[in-house]
Amino acid sequence: MPPIRGASPFGEGRGESGRIVPAARPIPAGEEESLDVWGFRGAGFELLPNGSVILHGARYAGSGVELPDLLPWVQRTLEVEIQPGDIHPSAYPPAIPGPHQNPGFLREIEELLPPGAVSSDPELRLRHGHGHTLEEMYAIKYGRIDRVPDLIVYPETEPQVATLVAAAARHDVCLVPYGGGTNVTDALRCPPDEDRTIVSVDLARLNRVLWIDPVNLMARIEAGAVGRHLQTQLAEYGFTLGHEPDSVEFSTLGGWIATFASGMKKNRYGNIEDLVLDVQGVTPLGELAHAAPFPRESAGLDLRRWLFGSEGSLGIITSAVVKIFPLPPVQRYDAVLFPDFEAGVAFLYDLTREAVPPASVRLVDNLQFQLSQTLKPRAVGARAFKRTLEKLLVTRLRGFDPNRMVACTLVYEGSPEEVHAQERAVRRLVRRHAGMRAGAENGRRGYQLTFGIAYLRDFVMRHWVLGESFETSVPWSRILPLCTNVKQRLHAECARRGVPGRPFVTARVTQVYQTGVCVYFYFGFYHKGIPEPVETFAELERAARDEILNSGGSLSHHHGVGKLRRGFLPRVFSSAALEWSGEIKRAVDPGNIFGIGNLVSGSTPAGRPAE
Repeated sequence: MPPIRGASPFGEGRGESGRIVPAARPIPAGEEESLDVWGFRGAGFELLPNGSVILHGARYAGSGVELPDLLPWVQRTLEVEIQPGDIHPSAYPPAIPGPHQNPGFLREIEELLPPGAVSSDPELRLRHGHGHTLEEMYAIKYGRIDRVPDLIVYPETEPQVATLVAAAARHDVCLVPYGGGTNVTDALRCPPDEDRTIVSVDLARLNRVLWIDPVNLMARIEAGAVGRHLQTQLAEYGFTLGHEPDSVEFSTLGGWIATFASGMKKNRYGNIEDLVLDVQGVTPLGELAHAAPFPRESAGLDLRRWLFGSEGSLGIITSAVVKIFPLPPVQRYDAVLFPDFEAGVAFLYDLTREAVPPASVRLVDNLQFQLSQTLKPRAVGARAFKRTLEKLLVTRLRGFDPNRMVACTLVYEGSPEEVHAQERAVRRLVRRHAGMRAGAENGRRGYQLTFGIAYLRDFVMRHWVLGESFETSVPWSRILPLCTNVKQRLHAECARRGVPGRPFVTARVTQVYQTGVCVYFYFGFYHKGIPEPVETFAELERAARDEILNSGGSLSHHHGVGKLRRGFLPRVFSSAALEWSGEIKRAVDPGNIFGIGNLVSGSTPAGRPAE
């Protein structure tokens, strides 16, 4: 039996087989989330009267300082004029539809669940009826959502979930699992023609780390555990899960499983399907459980795997056994500049062929690199002098074109020997591809910028700009054509529709594989004067997805399908595969208790014509 950090894994305070049973942790104070915009309440960008932009709060790098370059750059890029006082005022909250009552079900669950576990608060019902697609966030500010859950319930244990599902079956109630509410695929949008009572099952109280096994490097964690809390609690015992999606501050373990999530450090730790050893859940047919987690087994069809990517359509994921890793003794950041996107992609390709890639490697194109530079505060004094010298070094001595150069951020994690070997390989390949090192501080800033930049979407919406992200995976041989084709298609489609100014279309490579990469696009445009801006955005987004499929990309890499992409399923799966998916749904959930309507067949939901 190997020792754990120099001590026996068995001893006082440990449970069965040396397992650690952490105490329940209250959610830290001051972490209230906004109901009408992304993120924490009190955080977010604001355009000041002097034309500078400020990120409020103190949570993120760059918070609390004025950003004078962002607005001028946005105006140049979009080729429009944005005035600080020209606001598209939010009308949140919109009119919220009244609840569909089921008195018998309500009486039963109030007896089954503890006090305070049932809510019919209108604004909470609204929040549980949408995710974070552009269309949904626009609707709650400037329109309405026609159907939202009628009740919210907060089970605290797996037996409570089981009794809740059984009660829903008896009373013909529709259940919708709810984790962090961060999806961008319309996965939480309620079917408008659903006449049954819709109950949102919020797993926020099912959030404990049940045990940690330091010998076998496993932990059982409840599905409602939020990523940022998981990181903190596992770190207290010297471990990490290593799964860090862009939404890690708000998304949950159950949501990661239900959407086949991927994290920024997947090179070292794997995607969610690589990390999960066992899944436990409740379906209308009963509990889906397994005797014990094993390193691997061959025991026929693995029915637990049906919950991966199920997007709330088959049951409620209640807990999972996951791999854990000792906290890496070394973590270092790095940043590299390349003369153009092609050189950056070639560097990534060789990195997967000739070395072990660092935990995270992310390459942004020129437009996204420019945006990142505008999110720096104005330098003064010695710092301004240093920044000028750095710019001269890059553009004059190295000859990098500011309108073509790109940046790559890297995160190294592991033993000193592992990190040293990876850094040495990176330096060698950077020289090969005419790149230059930009330093650890730029790497740290570029990586952490991911979390703060998420607030930009709701900020620019107030100034008549609609923007959203979408992703795909694509083989190495098709990366460059795909990126070019999608950008050209969106520019052409915007011109054909008379979209004001020039659209914002940018791409970055966020994950690398032996066979290809994940490409993440950001798309936005100024919509003032467009009669139906959200409908126009939806058309353009579908055009981009059509071009992705035409260019050899996947329907999704980690966002899932939901209702947003369901119309494209017949283009990527055979009719037999789609029918099989539908038959699984009908077999597991014959009464359609989990009737949110995600993914289950190739049929096209209302308002989403197949392409």
